[in-house]
Amino acid sequence: MQIREGGLDDPQVLALLQLHLESMHAHSPPESVHALDVGHLKRPEISFWTAWEDDRLLGCAALREIDPTHGEIKSMRTDPGQLRRGTGAALLRHILEVARGRGYRRLSLETGTGPAFEAAHGLYRQFGFTDCGPLAGYPADDPFSRFLSRVL
Repeated sequence: MQIREGGLDDPQVLALLQLHLESMHAHSPPESVHALDVGHLKRPEISFWTAWEDDRLLGCAALREIDPTHGEIKSMRTDPGQLRRGTGAALLRHILEVARGRGYRRLSLETGTGPAFEAAHGLYRQFGFTDCGPLAGYPADDPFSRFLSRVL
């Protein structure tokens, strides 16, 4: 597996991001969907990576800088045909390494609630993430959002 920076113009990546957005809307009401579209992922405070096996896209992930000591994981998604192959774990390890290299002291994320998000919750727990309060301007009273964080 190879992790590459960028790729937001690749048709496979665009299709996976569209699938990600559709899935988020299928499992949460519109006001509770905080997934980023391609335009937002191209912002300077966001770094984006893809995981590949030869020319096959396995997954993607992004890291947004909240402030110089705190990063937020965004757009973690594995291609549905590539599940249970370690793609999410590889991307998460990469993000942790980058975050440490940048001097972040904390890494956090917002994800959904309910059965569709249980696999993601399990992955984040494996990497030491625990529940925390809302971050970075997310609504504090949204029952469809779960916040996780870990010290680096």
